[in-house]
Amino acid sequence: MKIDSLDYLVLTVDNMEKTCEFYQKALGMEIHRFDEGRNALKFGIQKINLHQKGNEFDPKALHPMAGSEDLCFITSEKIAEAITHLQLGNISIEEVPSSEQMQWGL
Repeated sequence: MKIDSLDYLVLTVDNMEKTCEFYQKALGMEIHRFDEGRNALKFGIQKINLHQKGNEFDPKALHPMAGSEDLCFITSEKIAEAITHLQLGNISIEEVPSSEQMQWGL
């Protein structure tokens, strides 16, 4: 399997406002607020989605904790081929993306 690029990263945080303030002031990232209380940090063509610990959005890590990260990759391979590749490597899959998630890159 070949990964083409990183779509986004999810960072679980204890304090949303302090996190946004740090990344904005220290690294010049743009705070992007969207969809009823969601937050992201944008820089160039990349973004980091932020989840408030204890109030995470799905899909999420099995046991999210402050400082943990979720990664979303983009591949041009067919989803069935990617799943087979991971299964053959004895890599468990927590959740297969829905067609809507694949369409919108979520």
